[in-house]
Amino acid sequence: MSEKRYSTLTAYELQQEINTLNEKARKAEQMGMVNEYAVLERKAAMAKAYLLNPDDFKPGELYEIEGAPGEYFKIQYLNGVFAWGYRLTGSNHEEALPISLLKEVK
Repeated sequence: MSEKRYSTLTAYELQQEINTLNEKARKAEQMGMVNEYAVLERKAAMAKAYLLNPDDFKPGELYEIEGAPGEYFKIQYLNGVFAWGYRLTGSNHEEALPISLLKEVK
């Protein structure tokens, strides 16, 4: 893909990019390329965030962090497809996570 911003892609193009990144990540994992795998996973999470509606995520609400069972994130505010806030188990440093990494707490 020729360095297009995820924000400019259509849903179809984003899905194609996610599929490509997932396939590359699978290959990197098989080859034991841990750092490459982590980068590709993060890129896929970013692309997925652009398929979601930020209005579905509410400041003040608690969400579970995808891929980190038992870790929770409280949203302070949203900026684009990033939720800014704090991990409940963290050191109280504000951080931003792509909304695709947040799961509603049932």
